[in-house]
Amino acid sequence: MFFDEPFIDALAKGALLSGIGIAWIILLVRIVGLRSFSKMTNFDFVMTVAMGSLLAGASQSQQWTGFVQTATAMASLFAVQYGVSRLRRWSPRLDALVQNTPVLLMKDGVILHDALRATRVAEEDLIAKLREANALDFSSVRAVVLETTGDISVLHGDHVGEALFKGVADA
Repeated sequence: MFFDEPFIDALAKGALLSGIGIAWIILLVRIVGLRSFSKMTNFDFVMTVAMGSLLAGASQSQQWTGFVQTATAMASLFAVQYGVSRLRRWSPRLDALVQNTPVLLMKDGVILHDALRATRVAEEDLIAKLREANALDFSSVRAVVLETTGDISVLHGDHVGEALFKGVADA
């Protein structure tokens, strides 16, 4: 692609194509916005993983046509994600299809074992998250929510406003 010597050519291709690939991703993020890698929905998570895979593929392209195809795939994924995010605003049905529902795993110091079973979260994992959140006792935990991204949020303190439970399912 660049040099006759295979080793030097491989170094040059890896450096140049990965540099161009990451610059292309940065440009696309600047155009579409930071939400592209936000992990707000499972679609966003898949987008992040796919973009990493495509960048790896771009840096290993043997021909310019392969690189251009990969760059086009990157731009297409950004366009699809942008389009889906716009359509979600208009269609609650599409929003429900793309977006997971957050699930309440613990409320007012009580572990909701049915919710743990339904979401396949082990009690030990829940307790580990409580420790990470510096919960000192179950009674201090107001709520634990398995978020749409797969993250677990721990709410503790004296009071939690009901607005924070908007859209959260009891499993």
